[in-house]
Amino acid sequence: MGIISWICLGLIAGALAKWIMPGKDPGGWIVTIVIGIVGAMLGGWIGTMIGLGDVSGFNLKSVGIAIVGSLILLGGYRAVKTLM
Repeated sequence: MGIISWICLGLIAGALAKWIMPGKDPGGWIVTIVIGIVGAMLGGWIGTMIGLGDVSGFNLKSVGIAIVGSLILLGGYRAVKTLM
């Protein structure tokens, strides 16, 4: 996938992760995109490690893996921000 595809998938995954896990987070849509992109990569890595596959394009499986990764990352981000 190209960089534009990663940004689009990250925007979708980050927005859906924030919709699933609502709450007050600092940042804005840029932080949402960054969490989505990094979460998509994290989800792809975890999915590959446990045998589910990786984020290979715009399909339901890849979006689902990216959302799960974004949720993990968003939860970790909130936990770190709470400790500070």
